[in-house]
This record gives sequence, structure tokens and C-alpha cells, in this order.
Amino acid sequence: MAEAWETAQDPAAVHALLCTSDRHQAQRYGSAAPDRRVESTRRKVAAGMVRVLSFDGVPVGMFTLGAEPTFDLAEAELPPARSPLYLSRLAVSPEVLSRGVGMRCVRKAIELARAAGADVLRSEANPELTGTYELLGELGFVQHGPLLRNGSGVPRIHLQRPL
Repeated sequence: MAEAWETAQDPAAVHALLCTSDRHQAQRYGSAAPDRRVESTRRKVAAGMVRVLSFDGVPVGMFTLGAEPTFDLAEAELPPARSPLYLSRLAVSPEVLSRGVGMRCVRKAIELARAAGADVLRSEANPELTGTYELLGELGFVQHGPLLRNGSGVPRIHLQRPL
């Protein structure tokens, strides 16, 4: 099986993987799936912010890495950072969840953030998705600030990992 990392080029494939992963996680944990806008996906792909892991040419994992916060920093209560980067839209195809793809995605994000000169990697997560929350903790992300809820009542926490 051929594995390859690439900067995403196909917004439709990325958006489909993201939505499939969201639905699977929501069903698995009894949580609400986020409302994803295809326009946001197109923008992020066009900006070169989306990385995809493919097996034999089929996208199986992805994440977005960018310099702009994906949440309200005033609410996050994160420690100061000189040059933070933000990890978001972590998604894994349900068919490969047991194969460590989520771990590979977060490790790749850490590697890319270091290479870009970031001093920390930040993320927002739904703690009800315990698999994702535990994965981030295993890889050195620490929660800062309180548990918050978005406008739909979905819980949110903010995490930071020193690089």
C-alpha cells in the first residue's frame, strides 16, 4: 500500500472526508456533528492550509494548519506565545481509525509547525470526543481555561502544545 502526504488540491474530496469523519464521530460519541461550510473548505485548500494523508491515492486523514486562530482567543485563556500555529479540522476516515491515522496526522502537524518556526501548536476540541481528546493529550497537548459551550451547546476546550 502506497502512503503519501500532500497539500490538498481537491476541496470536494477534503470536504467529503471531513463530513464523513464528523458524522462518524458524532454517532460514535452521541455528540453533535459540526456544521461545515464547503466555502471554508475551498478557502483553506486554496490557501494551502490542508494536509492530506492518502493510502493508494485515497484520502484517509487530514488536518488544517494555519496562523489564524480558529476560535475566540479572548475566551481561550491560553498562555502567551511568540509564534503560535493552529491545528483544526482533524479528520480520519472511519475505515482506518484503528490504523493510527489520527496519531500520524497530529504528528505531521507538529512536524510542520516546528519547521515553520512556531513555538506552540494550539487547538480547540470537543471533550465529548474522548478518542480525539485522549490522542491530543498523549501527544503533549494541555488544556487551558474552562470548558465552554458554543451557541449550539456543544462543549469546547482549548489546548496548547509547546514546540
